[in-house]
Amino acid sequence: MTGNLFIVCAPSGAGKTSLVNELLKADPGIKLSVSYTTRKPRAGEVDGREYHFVTEQKFAHMAEQGEFLESALVHGNQYGTSQRWISEQRTAGNDILLEIDWQGAFQVRKLIPESIGIFILPPSFEALLSRLNKRAQDAPDMIALRLAAAREEISHVSEFNYVIINDTFNEAAQDLISIVRAQRLRASIQLARHSDMINRMN
Repeated sequence: MTGNLFIVCAPSGAGKTSLVNELLKADPGIKLSVSYTTRKPRAGEVDGREYHFVTEQKFAHMAEQGEFLESALVHGNQYGTSQRWISEQRTAGNDILLEIDWQGAFQVRKLIPESIGIFILPPSFEALLSRLNKRAQDAPDMIALRLAAAREEISHVSEFNYVIINDTFNEAAQDLISIVRAQRLRASIQLARHSDMINRMN
């Protein structure tokens, strides 16, 4: 049975990565797709764990070879998802999670319409600004750029299947976990997964 494909999208600073990490801890049955990027690693990031860090030349070559399921330019850096890895994992029945931006989500939904889109919102724009400032990872001009991008990102929220408001972290984490569990319990999926057992009861 083909695995589910979950897409998690959010403006920078909304808590997407923290929520995804909480889901991965709670549910070892889901695998996170590690994107390729031309961005430089931040302190503590490891190549192959947070991202596959590549040069602009390498990224361009991969794009020319059709290796990306989706790719996007975000804050001046390129990001892309391996098409082969996603296909192999889903064919093996593994559930996959993509942590990407709205541009990438749009591309994936066109190619894989059964994918499940989840959008994470901050409780307010003021909260988003506060989180970006507290994170202390970016210069003021970059924070301004992220805020401008956030408005564009949020304008696409209606294109997703589910919306989580990350006001209280623990509640938002449980919401994300619940969405994944509910998707696995859909009748079409359960009938395929447990067909032998169900047939024995008919």
